[in-house]
Amino acid sequence: MFEAVRCMWMRGGTSKGGFFLASDLPADAASRNAWLARAMGSPDVAQADGMGGGHPLASKVAIVSRSARPDADLDYYFLQVVPESGRVADDQNCGNMLAGVLPFAIERGLLDAADGVTEARVLQVNSGTVAALRIATPGGRLRYGEAMGSDSGIEVEIEFRDIAGSKCGQLLPTGKAVEAIDGIDCTLIDNGMPCVIVAAAALGVTGYEHPADLEANDGLRKRIENIRLEAGPLMGLGDVTEKPVPKMMLVAPARDGGALCVRSFIPHRAHRSVGVLAAVTVATAALLPESAATPLARVGGGARRRMAIEHPSGTMDCILSLDADGNVESAGLARSARKLMDGMVFG
Repeated sequence: MFEAVRCMWMRGGTSKGGFFLASDLPADAASRNAWLARAMGSPDVAQADGMGGGHPLASKVAIVSRSARPDADLDYYFLQVVPESGRVADDQNCGNMLAGVLPFAIERGLLDAADGVTEARVLQVNSGTVAALRIATPGGRLRYGEAMGSDSGIEVEIEFRDIAGSKCGQLLPTGKAVEAIDGIDCTLIDNGMPCVIVAAAALGVTGYEHPADLEANDGLRKRIENIRLEAGPLMGLGDVTEKPVPKMMLVAPARDGGALCVRSFIPHRAHRSVGVLAAVTVATAALLPESAATPLARVGGGARRRMAIEHPSGTMDCILSLDADGNVESAGLARSARKLMDGMVFG
């Protein structure tokens, strides 16, 4: 039985959680997950007896190690600890927590920081896809507090490649841009994150509501969950009752000059912002003819599209590169990460 384990708590993008070396955790998955649930304070919606923040966005785990693959430098395994149930899920990636992987690896000596810029190829173990990360390390040092005007974070450039069908096998799991579910036109899509995209207006809301107001709408939540449960098997995900995917994305026209506005369920709580890979997937859907997002979006032209996805706490800029046939080749964006705590955590 593990008691105290070395850990670094970090904010990655709009999420935060514990970053661990794989070698510091129990090798057996069941023992590891039981320890992580205790350390987070689950099962308990408030997670009062642990490090979790009482919300899925603050109850996350990144497990990092050197990679044995020739095309990657680091392995990153993401786990979501569900606050109320204590379930530890590995059904998805997390692009926000990904932002903390390279700084953490440098902090723990898995990689040496270069004088100027440090780059790493990171295998996202959950999906088998590789992301390229890049941070400024002047003088071979991490310098938190110089990110995008922030007084605390470090900017991390992230590029995703070959992420179409990361969990579902192909970009459009059913082969169609739109499926009718419960009388609603839905786009079932996976470009790094399995998502069901629905026009907010089709569900009787504007798509501009505060997350708390969406969560308080029991009728809306029930209908969204019914659609999600029907979409799961269609996307090749099976029974998704206890799974964190697919995410439910309610879209509306942008109001602040962006490409599209989104409200996201992850899947049962309304996201306070939007997940990185979910934003990439929504932006990709907006470029597809006939998707549920396309009539509502402003997408511009050219082989390189900068698309601001508006969400409850701001915007997320996605940069999509298209090939000659108009297919998305890669997606890039900038996030920030910050070290919050380094020490021992008890489980």
